[in-house]
Amino acid sequence: MNLRALKTFVVTVETGGLVRASLQLNLSQAAASRQIQALETELGVKLFHRVRRSMNLTAEGEDILQHCRQLLSDADRLLDRAQALKGAKVGTLRIAATPQVIAAMLSRFLPRFRERHPGIALELLEGGATTQPDRLERGEAHLAIMPAGDERFAGKLLYPVHALAAVCPTHRFAQRRHIEVRELAAETLVALKREFGSRAWFGAACELENIRPRIVLESSAVQTLIELAAADYAVAVVPSTSIFNLDNVRAIPIVRNRASIGRWSVIAWDRHRQLPVFGHTFVNEITAYSRRNYPNFKIVQRAPPLSKPRHAPE
Repeated sequence: MNLRALKTFVVTVETGGLVRASLQLNLSQAAASRQIQALETELGVKLFHRVRRSMNLTAEGEDILQHCRQLLSDADRLLDRAQALKGAKVGTLRIAATPQVIAAMLSRFLPRFRERHPGIALELLEGGATTQPDRLERGEAHLAIMPAGDERFAGKLLYPVHALAAVCPTHRFAQRRHIEVRELAAETLVALKREFGSRAWFGAACELENIRPRIVLESSAVQTLIELAAADYAVAVVPSTSIFNLDNVRAIPIVRNRASIGRWSVIAWDRHRQLPVFGHTFVNEITAYSRRNYPNFKIVQRAPPLSKPRHAPE
């Protein structure tokens, strides 16, 4: 349906005739008349009673007029929203991350971002690190915070994530600067499920050392693992994105041959899908934020530094 014809119809009614309407719309009177006739043909009803030079609305025209005004108002709002989207002022951004990243990183960053960009709605998708690439490929998420190294995706480096051992303050490892993975062979362990990155890195290090860790609980709730460690039930293997109450638990980096176990974290997006303008705004701001504020900076500083990926994202 031609919005110009709808506008011509509404202006004709509001100005009292085709002459004034054509002047206001910068149309010839004949062009304005053709638009109204075409609209009547498309709708299948007469909009005006035409008596000599006067044009009076029919009953059908009265009813159609209200709908035309609504449609034109909706069209104006749609245009305004499109312009706002173009200027990165409004929109919805879906971000996938692990529960630990949401709690330790995003919970602090998102309120600041929302304050600066109130028109951008943020939707969080929670899951293990191994689920994030699939979410990007399926288009479920615009962005994912996940371990670096998947060259299918574009992205920017954020911060290093280390595998840590959480123990109670009286545990024999509590005062250590770091722990060799082979030293955990004799310990009772609790760990995240295999879909989480830190569990995969720890498992790979154990295989290289030819040890089979004694894991008595696998959970997707990192705080459950930390509470068990605080109670001296077991040593918890958790990522450095976890939240610790250092009065109840100690967190020590796990190493293999004095090399850290972990990966750099990246904020990634599917290079084959167009990232909204406000998505790039989010990427730039969280990248700058993470350089100054990332989870457990002081604990991570005790570990040997993690090498950045050879083919680091932009």
